[in-house]
Order: sequence, then structure tokens, then C-alpha cells
Amino acid sequence: MGIVNVTEDSFSDGGRWNDPAVAVAHARQLMTDGADLIDVGGESTRPGAVRVTADEELGRVVPVVRELAAAGIPVSVDTMRAAVAEASIEAGAVMINDVSGGMADARMLDVCAAADVAVCLMHWRTDRFGSASGRAEPSAEGIVAEVRGHLLSLAERAAAAGIPAERTILDPGLGFAKNADDNWALLHALPELVAEGFPVLVGASRKRFTATVVDGSPRPPRDADDATAAISALSAAAGAWAVRVHEVSASCDAVHVAAAWTAGRAPEGVTADGDYPVGGGNKPMSEDPGRPCERAGGAR
Repeated sequence: MGIVNVTEDSFSDGGRWNDPAVAVAHARQLMTDGADLIDVGGESTRPGAVRVTADEELGRVVPVVRELAAAGIPVSVDTMRAAVAEASIEAGAVMINDVSGGMADARMLDVCAAADVAVCLMHWRTDRFGSASGRAEPSAEGIVAEVRGHLLSLAERAAAAGIPAERTILDPGLGFAKNADDNWALLHALPELVAEGFPVLVGASRKRFTATVVDGSPRPPRDADDATAAISALSAAAGAWAVRVHEVSASCDAVHVAAAWTAGRAPEGVTADGDYPVGGGNKPMSEDPGRPCERAGGAR
């Protein structure tokens, strides 16, 4: 999943893709680099972020979604607002990525159910949705059990709204009101979450805990792309449905390596001399843009 932030203040690339034409060109490049779908977001949730108005978010997101969808590019929209989800779906989005887990807007799950689109529900320790900063008191059961339990409760709410399990994607919410140890514990326990039977999205790209893993010193977000690719490979091997990344090429390579390693053979579509056929590399995702995709760890 390639990230396209049409925002002014995202932590990694705020302001780079604000112009719709530039955002669309960037999304096309991410697809060329190996993305299976594009996640468009018009509101930053970085630490310290301030929420934008619904009209501003709509103005940022919908033109980009409409043009990408018209070009046949599968689009997910990162939003906590049902109104933005509705407009994005009308413009051609096939998935809604709600970092509040459907909790910030009471209409969100009903909107997704009525439109028959996939929805991603994320764990976030907060009741004041807006900024990823802050950290609630941890539960006595520990971070892994807490996140798993909360995500399963979100999935139950989605089911009650009429969204089937195969269209309900779960995200452990790395970096959202969690410290580095929490994030690594959740990644270590990823197979436990995958075992619950829902598609799992991992969003570690360029986050602070990846940028400090080498020697503990903070580095610019873009310097964390190698660490992100390593997490992408390990997430694929653990059975994740998808990884959400800024820099697609390295993570795509990493996921292919993990898939071949897990399968013990070259991926299907690789020719006898080891090359991918021209015009279509072997992607670990499903080609049906309207449904959650095949798990990255299940090499095809």
C-alpha cells in the first residue's frame, strides 16, 4: 500500500503532494514501483497535529481519488469522517482506512457497510482523536493482549453494522500512543493477531521507532526506509495482509524475498532465467481491488 499524503503537515512528506496533479503523478509512480493500492490521506495524525475542517479534507482528497480511480488504480482513503468516506467512495475509493477504528464518527461503519467496501480499523489509545501523541495508561494485561482484544471488539462492531470479516482489516496502530517497546512487542506478536483470521495491515513506515533502532539516535524519517523494508519482509513472513509504506520499491522487493523464502521456491511469474515477465511483476496481493487482498506471506 503506497502512501500519498495530500497534507501540509504530515511528519514525513507534508506539503510535497498538495497539488492534485503532483499527487496523482506520485501515486502513479508508486504503482510503477510495485504498489497494489494507494492510500490517500488529507488530514495528518502526526504527534501535535491539529484537525482540519471536513470541507478542507474533502477538497484535498476527492479530486485525487477521482482521477486515480478513473485511471483504474485501486484507492484507499485514510479518513475518520463518514462524510469524507462517502464522497471518496462515490469518487471511486474501494477501501476506507479509519485510524480511529470507526470510533470518531458514529456513521462510519454504516457508510462502509452500505457501500460494500473494505474498511481498516486501527487500535489507538485515545478518546480525543486528532494527534498520535500522548499515551494512555497501559492495561494490566499487557500491550499485545490489549491491542488484540480491542481490535477484536472493533471487528465485532463492524460485523454488527453488516461488514463481513473478509472486508474487515485490522491494524495494531504502531506509533499511535505507544512507545518503542510497545511497537516492537506488537510486531513480534504479529502472528498472534494474524491467527485471529482477519486481514492485518502493518503501518510502520518512517515512524520514530524505526528511525532510532540502529543506535538509538533520531534520524530523518526518510533515513528509515531500509528499516521499514526489513519490517515489511518480516510482516509478510508473519502473514500480514499488507504493509503501508512511503517508499514502495524497497518494501516490494523485501516482500517478494519473504514470499520466496517462506514458499521455498521462486514466486510464480518468474521466468526460467529468474526475471519477471515484462509488464507484470509477481505481486503478493489480490488483483480484485474491491476486496482485501491475499496475505503477503502466502507467496503465489
